Amino acid sequence: MRIATWNVNSITARLPRLLAWLESSGTDVLCIQETKCTAEQFPADALRELGYESAVNATGRWNGVALVSRTGLSDVVEGLPGGPDYDGVQEPRAISATCGPVRVWSVYVPNGREVEHPHYAYKLRWFEALQKAVAADAAGSQPFAVLGDFNVAPTDEDVWDPALFEGATHVTPAERAALAALREEGLSDVMPRPLKYDRPYTFWDYRELRFPKNKGMRIDLVYGNAPFVAAVEDSYVDREERKGKGASDHAPVVVDLGI
Repeated sequence: MRIATWNVNSITARLPRLLAWLESSGTDVLCIQETKCTAEQFPADALRELGYESAVNATGRWNGVALVSRTGLSDVVEGLPGGPDYDGVQEPRAISATCGPVRVWSVYVPNGREVEHPHYAYKLRWFEALQKAVAADAAGSQPFAVLGDFNVAPTDEDVWDPALFEGATHVTPAERAALAALREEGLSDVMPRPLKYDRPYTFWDYRELRFPKNKGMRIDLVYGNAPFVAAVEDSYVDREERKGKGASDHAPVVVDLGI
């Protein structure tokens, strides 16, 4: 079984690449973030033609998450149970479902913007709610994983130049502590192997030729429980999909399971 996560940075802009990638990669379940569309605009029909069911939590413009699966899609939960509001609204940042033998979440953790910004405090509250929401599944006997854009680099090795990010979001002790608290629920970081260079970065800003220079970050993560991790046979960042015209600024992270 092949599961992947990908922040597509607008599914409308990326649709031809997405459909081609699903066909060529043989992915069974894809967790999608930053759809930037409404649920009605989501290309469910095009995905259905390839054999994928879709579950979507999206309200348009920004954010938006989805799950697409060709191994079944049941027990769908849209949103983060107990999740905080921002400006009076619970943003569409989480969706979960059972896909065949595996229970998965697709999450798009708030960016945080700046440490002093209200969005940063919201990000930490969002992590607290996520930790509580996944606790039961994480401790269960069914393979379970939370996949997505976490907007946190777990360690300094996951940033191309940690000194440049000092005092900025994505690398602060509080954000990394939130990731550690999530792991304490019984989840492990499924580290992908890089297909080039020595670090498996997943995100490269469009500016300053950062992708060709490999000035990236690892912020797209797969956190699995013990049964999930025991089934992992391979994991990698599909760096090739970051290349070329019309690419997302994130690359897919792929996990192969022996189930």
